[in-house]
Amino acid sequence: INYSINELQSVAKQLIKNLKSKTILLDGDMGVGKTTLIKELVKALGSKDEVSSPTFSIVNEYELENDKIYHFDFYRIKNIEEAYNFGIEDYLDSNSWIIIEWPELIEELITDKFNRIILSLNDNNTRNIVLK
Repeated sequence: INYSINELQSVAKQLIKNLKSKTILLDGDMGVGKTTLIKELVKALGSKDEVSSPTFSIVNEYELENDKIYHFDFYRIKNIEEAYNFGIEDYLDSNSWIIIEWPELIEELITDKFNRIILSLNDNNTRNIVLK
């Protein structure tokens, strides 16, 4: 999908309709718009919570009517042991929504059942999304 920022709400809804699981891995360079996309995904899933990047806290939790969304940012972890230490396996097994920025830092825990969204920025300030 090629989109401009003003189309992000409809893009988020379209992505959700095409997901194969409740775990979303978000790949993209710094500043490409990962957190902005996550804000729209969280809203499209029905949360009214304020979304912010969990860069320093590693995980933010957002409430849904009958579920939760866990938003991870692994940019600052040094190795997978840090993820194990705060219980990443329990989160991944929770059957709640999981959105992970910088998933390559926990690559050994990633399976084919997870959704991978790859974001990139185009020269004309539009973005591309690839859903795998």
